[in-house]
Amino acid sequence: MDLGTLNGVGERMKGAFRQYPTGVAVITGAGPDGPVGLTASSVASVGVDPPALSFSVMGTYSARILLAAPSFVVHLLGIRHAGLAGHFARSGGERFTPDQGWSTLPTGEPILLDAVAALRAEPLHLVPVGDSTLVVATVVEVFHGPADRPLIHHSRKFVTSEES
Repeated sequence: MDLGTLNGVGERMKGAFRQYPTGVAVITGAGPDGPVGLTASSVASVGVDPPALSFSVMGTYSARILLAAPSFVVHLLGIRHAGLAGHFARSGGERFTPDQGWSTLPTGEPILLDAVAALRAEPLHLVPVGDSTLVVATVVEVFHGPADRPLIHHSRKFVTSEES
């Protein structure tokens, strides 16, 4: 056990970040047994020259497949996607159903065409940090969808900016 866990800093940090609102994304990729995806609230723009983004994942099945993929799609979500974000945030949630509006890119990744934006990216750096992995990726394609109000993750819930 590390010192951060022993003195409660890790739990206190989780509590602090629960009070910090973040945007919501679903990250998808093509796996050997079909599409995989997960909800992430850690997506950030890294830079525009080269165009790059970052996010972190824990060691779930979907995360392991995404970390091994040559590319993936980061979908930035709006409030119309609150239910979808919930499904992708939990094990056993409905994923890639026809009524969710998924399509497939020529490169094989699932894409949600009505996402506020979808960024196809290729991993540049994978940095292990404890039981998580920080991913830095180069953005190779950007697709803009219909505008929407922001979907925010705050206090372990998906909310609109008016509810936070």
